[in-house]
Amino acid sequence: MIEQTEQAGSFRLPGTSMTMNRMGYGAMQLAGRDGNKLVWGPPRDIDAAIAVLREAVASGVNHIDTADFYGPHVTNQIIRRALSPYPDDLVIVTKVSVRRGEDGSWIPAFSPEELTAAVHDNLRNLGLDVLDVVNLRSMFSVHEPAEGSIEAPLTVLAELRQKGLVRNIGLSNVTPAQIAEARQIAPIVCVQNHYNLAHRADDTLIADLARDGIAYVPFFPLGGFTPLQSATLSDVTVRLGATPMQVTLAWLLRLHIRRIRPTSGQAPHTFVYRVKASQPFCCF
Repeated sequence: MIEQTEQAGSFRLPGTSMTMNRMGYGAMQLAGRDGNKLVWGPPRDIDAAIAVLREAVASGVNHIDTADFYGPHVTNQIIRRALSPYPDDLVIVTKVSVRRGEDGSWIPAFSPEELTAAVHDNLRNLGLDVLDVVNLRSMFSVHEPAEGSIEAPLTVLAELRQKGLVRNIGLSNVTPAQIAEARQIAPIVCVQNHYNLAHRADDTLIADLARDGIAYVPFFPLGGFTPLQSATLSDVTVRLGATPMQVTLAWLLRLHIRRIRPTSGQAPHTFVYRVKASQPFCCF
């Protein structure tokens, strides 16, 4: 299994010694659901969630993407319970600038106090003294990148980095202009945006970041809460005798993307299947 994961390749975050396999694990959906509140509360089977995290690491995954507003707090607490003390090569990447409303909504949290509290929440619930990578998530629009200055919140994050609470800074849900603005304030090691076979607004951005050696991390690479569906994808899967997940991941891994992670999926026990899907195909 480790060999299959490593076949996807690896990369080093720019300006760091962190080398990660391109197949990682997105932990968002390890949290539960309460009616219409998504990513809310504990999962129905915490033991299964713990098992999938341990299987992920045993399968060669050494990058986990998370956030303390998943749950909230629940996902990070499960990660700590499952994996602490953490393997030396495991990189945990988290996000800040969001808080959850009582109705499950996703609310911008850009103030210095909110950002500082979020970093400390991540440290406490993950059981860490310093965070490997913290992504600042732009929240001018919840569901897609939207223009607006991120100078003030990124400056706060850069100050927390100087204090030794954060090693590296990344961005999420951002536009090219926001990336350029951020790079004037602090080194940026990765950009995490919505991207997959059917959602390709960042094609040009991916190429630009690759030239600068900045990792691009697609979220919802398999479609997120709703799996990707298209007649073309169905035809290809039938012709190849593969699954939609396998074809979708193979397509992504053939691009010049420096990083790709699958979402955790609705059922934790599906992780072994998803790791097997990382084996590249000569299909395009």
